[in-house]
Amino acid sequence: MNQPLQPAPLNNDAFKSQRQLTMVIYALYGAGYFLGGIPAIVAIIINHIKRNEIKDPMLISHFTWQIRTFWITLGLCIFGALTALLGVGFVIFFAAMIWNIYRLVRGALNLIENKPMPTPHP
Repeated sequence: MNQPLQPAPLNNDAFKSQRQLTMVIYALYGAGYFLGGIPAIVAIIINHIKRNEIKDPMLISHFTWQIRTFWITLGLCIFGALTALLGVGFVIFFAAMIWNIYRLVRGALNLIENKPMPTPHP
């Protein structure tokens, strides 16, 4: 029933180009910490525009991982900002940033090793 991930029939140049794009997106997300978040906004736009062009299952898993990481982190940061006056917001915001950094590093390391990212089961 559960089939292992099989690489899509891409030529080597297409795979390398898409893999490189995926790494650039991880770098943009990381650069967002130093450049006021603008690179992260560029990254999520690229993720959504290029998502349907990615054919390799391993790279698809990274795109899904990146998109989920961005939107969940944004939601947590908004929640943290809304609860900042209660004092707990700063803890939520800090935890969200640590979680985000962990996911970016884990994703980039898996991509370097050509490993897919885990996907949640429905």
